[in-house]
Amino acid sequence: MTKAALLIIDMINDFNFEAGEALAGHTKNIIDPILTLKKTFNEKDMPVVYINDHYNLWQADFEKIMAYCRNEKSEGIINRIAPIKEQDYFLIKPKHSAFYGTALHTLLQQLKVDTLILAGIAGNICVLFTANDAYMREYNLIIPEDFIASNNDEDNKYALTMMKNVLSAVTKPSDQLDL
Repeated sequence: MTKAALLIIDMINDFNFEAGEALAGHTKNIIDPILTLKKTFNEKDMPVVYINDHYNLWQADFEKIMAYCRNEKSEGIINRIAPIKEQDYFLIKPKHSAFYGTALHTLLQQLKVDTLILAGIAGNICVLFTANDAYMREYNLIIPEDFIASNNDEDNKYALTMMKNVLSAVTKPSDQLDL
């Protein structure tokens, strides 16, 4: 029997970079499908793990990171996708992959997880790098196409193709998955 965890990557974001406005726009489209699955995971007491950039705060305190990231572009996204302190795990990461320099692998081992459902931004960078590291650690991967967003659609499609063809990830839309 498989045990899955939902990883939500970099959704708490300030979008203050060159393609930030475009990424924020694409990010709004993935919130509802992610929240639908997150609700199911929370109801079934299945692990939901947020992994986020630290913004030089270097504290795994999502309230501080959310306060730092709040602005006109991010406010609506952060308010909808924020972790729930009593239910969700929250880790910070120093680089692109959620595994690099974090306790993620140790946490997943303690939770006896063998399948990861990846969600978040940017699909062509942090989600892709996390998927690669998860694959090397022999996790089963599910990355619904409506769970990730990149700066542009072409990069997002390319990342999904790579994750499906190279990392053996299931990339169907979330409403077509049997979870």
